[in-house]
Amino acid sequence: MIGDSARAPSADELTDMKTRIDTAMRAGALGISTALIYPPGAYQSTEELIELAKAAAPYGAIYATHMRDEGVRLGDAISEAIEIGEKGGVKVEIFHLKAAYKPMWGALMEEAGALIDAARARGLDIAADLYPYTAGGTGLEIALPLEVFADGLDAAIEKLKGKEYRADLIKRIENEEFGEWSRINLVVASGGWDGVVLANAFKPPYQQYQYRSIADIAAELNVNPYDLVIDIMLNALPNRAFAFYHMIGEQDVRTALQFPWTSIGTDAAAVEELGGVDDLGLPHPRSYGTFPRILAKYVRDEHVLTLEEAVRKMTSWPASRHGFEDRGVIREGLWADIVVFDADKVQDNATWENGTATPTGIDYVLVNGVLAVREGALTGAKAGRVLRGAGAQ
Repeated sequence: MIGDSARAPSADELTDMKTRIDTAMRAGALGISTALIYPPGAYQSTEELIELAKAAAPYGAIYATHMRDEGVRLGDAISEAIEIGEKGGVKVEIFHLKAAYKPMWGALMEEAGALIDAARARGLDIAADLYPYTAGGTGLEIALPLEVFADGLDAAIEKLKGKEYRADLIKRIENEEFGEWSRINLVVASGGWDGVVLANAFKPPYQQYQYRSIADIAAELNVNPYDLVIDIMLNALPNRAFAFYHMIGEQDVRTALQFPWTSIGTDAAAVEELGGVDDLGLPHPRSYGTFPRILAKYVRDEHVLTLEEAVRKMTSWPASRHGFEDRGVIREGLWADIVVFDADKVQDNATWENGTATPTGIDYVLVNGVLAVREGALTGAKAGRVLRGAGAQ
């Protein structure tokens, strides 16, 4: 197979990929997903993705995408997702919708909403989810051009260890020789290195600088920020070093929350133990704070959403988007998935410096009728069930 190299699939490889998708859909998969901002997904063409979507379409699939750009070319990225949905015959879900480009806060999200509204009006089943924070969290490698990873991750690591290669790379980045990437670079989107905060370096000597901006760390160590980032990345191996990218405007979060077709999602990995960092090692407050933050900040305190609308965006709307009409609502005869919270006291406590602080004001949680949380404490019950898509056989 192609692996993580930057090349198009052959006809036989594309056929094999489509066969694998068909097998997965018949096993109960809900659809296909892409991460087009990261290698190797970034090397996939629109045409290839349309063909893959067609393979999933007969099973009522959803195409869920981390789009190719969430910043200055947000409109182009949404248009690509729409094209894949319309030509591939699938529903479309946009992961964590954001207008991640500080120079254009207040403008891009309105454009995004208009594009999605127009697609919905002509019949495409498209929607989006988001988390209620003004910074994204991802690997430090996103600060480097895709060209670095064109021959795969292992080759990239070896190249970055070379002093001459690294010096030339940094010079080319600073001279903006990478075309459109120079504009959509998440460092630029964050307004510079002051907006990029080290979240997890995993190892000494860099872990001591956790929660400080790359600009601040680089100034203290008297090094180029790109050199610093590469050093942190290589030092963290085999782990993936993470950062917070403060590239989202608060008003754009509010605008996105008020679109009727958006739902709420954490964009977080699972944790093995309560209070621990997720399996990726990224201590973003969204892991523990997303849903209580919606209820506390955007419903109770700031009245951006009504309580009823917020609950819909966290329950019945995302469930129905994935074809689960017997989930996300309370009705006789359905599975009893219920959260009992105090609307006056519910509060997210996770912060940028303490991303794993647990929320308060959530008293009971039932999963399939079994108490998972009783009086604010975990019971240890594990009553979850596997959910399968419509194509499951």
